[in-house]
Amino acid sequence: MPVKERGGASSTADIGARKSDHLDIVLAPSLASQRAGSGFDRVVFEHVALPELSLAAIDLSTAFLGKRLKAPLLISSMTGGPERAARINAHLAEAAEELGIALAVGSQRIALEGRASGGLDRSLRRLAPSIPILANVGGAQLVLGYGRDEAERAVEMIGADALIVHLNPLQEALQDGGDTDWRGVLAAVERLVRSLSVPVVVKEVGAGISGTLARRLVDAGVHAVDVAGAGGTSWAAVEAERAPDAARRDSALLFADWGIPTAEAIVDVRRACPEAVVIGSGGIRDGLDVARAIRLGADLAGQAAASLASADHSAEAAAAHFRTVIGQLRVACFCTGSGDLSALREARLRAAPGTDR
Repeated sequence: MPVKERGGASSTADIGARKSDHLDIVLAPSLASQRAGSGFDRVVFEHVALPELSLAAIDLSTAFLGKRLKAPLLISSMTGGPERAARINAHLAEAAEELGIALAVGSQRIALEGRASGGLDRSLRRLAPSIPILANVGGAQLVLGYGRDEAERAVEMIGADALIVHLNPLQEALQDGGDTDWRGVLAAVERLVRSLSVPVVVKEVGAGISGTLARRLVDAGVHAVDVAGAGGTSWAAVEAERAPDAARRDSALLFADWGIPTAEAIVDVRRACPEAVVIGSGGIRDGLDVARAIRLGADLAGQAAASLASADHSAEAAAAHFRTVIGQLRVACFCTGSGDLSALREARLRAAPGTDR
């Protein structure tokens, strides 16, 4: 079902071509690298010279959506045009299943509107039968014609364990023909939570979620909040690359470092929502950043852009990338004397160079 138009948004744009453009820009960053810092460099662990642990025996497992993960990682995928998206999604699903980590797909709008599946069908669940898979629709679409039926279709088409509702107001405001009328989105999310057959996760796409908003979302029944803060891909800068003229390009670049740094967002959301599931994403470069996110209060860490090149290549390359990340996380646990994730959350920190913390 095509979404209706509202606030000047176009439902006839070539969404597939636009998303493929996004992939090309992220894979060959120029303007996209002009971004705010994630804040993770200010999180410095105190080294434990006598850990009294076996590196191999460190337990990185955690529960998520009723399933056991071997490591606290969520693959936050970025998908592009249909053929390319199908390849990337298959590679990510195989890697996630092999390593026992969670997988979130990109927007399912093209598939829901019947233009192409982009690999977002039951083949994904066949490739990854045991891990949590998260479906994905846009928050803006919830007030443009999408409701429970479309959300259930998104879940059913891939056999998902939860549904992500992604929030991208900055990107939409800067995008040519973007969806810019966001009145009623929170109420629509609340209705969806009450009626959907699986839990709802709300995430930003790179500008962060504050503790205040997270509290409203959790009070509305949202199961998990993915802060997706500033410090990763700047979608303002990506849209600057696609701008139709110099004035639009300059306006987009003005907001290239806009947002709440991921480290700050994790702390703020955890403080406001001590009972919630918190996912830390946005500028997660490696396993040390995963450790930092967990220490600051995240239950899982999500990574997208840093894994994209490997996922575009092969399932083996994607698995090798995440295997390295998991190994780095294990070393961080070892050298903080943390035998499991609960211990890592209590690991001692010291003041970062140049700060008075």
